Amino acid sequence: MMMWNMKKYIRNNGWQILGGIFGGIGGYFYWRDIGCVSGTCPITSKPLNSIVYFAVLGYFILGTISQWRKLKPTQKEI
Repeated sequence: MMMWNMKKYIRNNGWQILGGIFGGIGGYFYWRDIGCVSGTCPITSKPLNSIVYFAVLGYFILGTISQWRKLKPTQKEI
């Protein structure tokens, strides 16, 4: 029963999950290449903060885009 719900969640939110994964990877590279030398930046001072912040950002951005594309009328509907 639990696996079925997980498969359904992944199927319904696949783009959002990919956005979170790619956002986390991007956050790591942002921390590694740009980062914060002084350690006073709240987001980029530690790799975990940067990864989580960019993962959440990617999750929401791709989730918004995927929802917008579902609502966008197709050529047949116009």
